[in-house]
Formats: sequence, structure tokens, C-alpha cells
Amino acid sequence: MQALRGCRRGRRQGFTLIEIMIVIVIIGMIAGLVGPALIQNLVKAKRETAKTQLTLLKNACKDYYLDLSEFPRDLDDLVTSPGNSKWDGPYLDPAKVPVDPWGQPYQYQHPGRHGDVDIYSFGEDKAQGGEGKNADITSWE
Repeated sequence: MQALRGCRRGRRQGFTLIEIMIVIVIIGMIAGLVGPALIQNLVKAKRETAKTQLTLLKNACKDYYLDLSEFPRDLDDLVTSPGNSKWDGPYLDPAKVPVDPWGQPYQYQHPGRHGDVDIYSFGEDKAQGGEGKNADITSWE
């Protein structure tokens, strides 16, 4: 009698293959519903980050202008002195020019076609133009 009790106590019950497959299917269905929404929010967040960085860069250019009475030749002038004694930089914190959320440098033009300076990112497709999520993000819109 005691031998039977010992066997019952030591015996482990595991999950059946059917139970494991049901759990995997449920997890797959949840991922299929939630995944696209997460990806869409990630795209939106990257575009908003780029817009915020463009505002930061444009304001840094204005600060540069207030100190030197001219706009920077390129964005690197915001963090590295061009040799002018009036330079009171760096104008960005931390003292480095950010890249866009897709890892590309921001485009800078002075004089700009839409204002004193034009700063923009090519967006997700990394090419000029585009529509939707591939549209350029600009400092003048």
C-alpha cells in the first residue's frame, strides 16, 4: 500500500500537446491583433520625434543668429565654434547635432526657400518627397 502512495506522489502531470497548441494559437491571435497597432504607433512616434527635433534645431539656429547676427553655415556650427569670438555655444544640449529617427542627418539650407533656414528630414523612405509615412518632415509646416 505504501509503495502505491509513493508512486502517486512522485508522478508528475504535464501539459498535453493539445493544451500547448491551444495556448500557442491564442498567443498568436493576440499578437496578430496587437502587433499592427503597435507598429502604427511606432511610425507615428518617430514622425513626432522628428518634428520636435526640427523645432529644437530651428530654435538653436535662431539663438545662433542672435549672438552672431548671421545664421550657421551648417548644423555643425551649432556645436562647434566657427572661430567667431561672439559664438556663445554650443547651442544644443548635449553638444551634438541629432540625427533623425531613421538614423539619417537632417537636411539644412541657408538661405532657405521657406524662411531664413530650412531644416528637414526625408522620413522613413530616406528619399526626397513621398506620401503618408514616407513624406518629408519639414521645419516650415
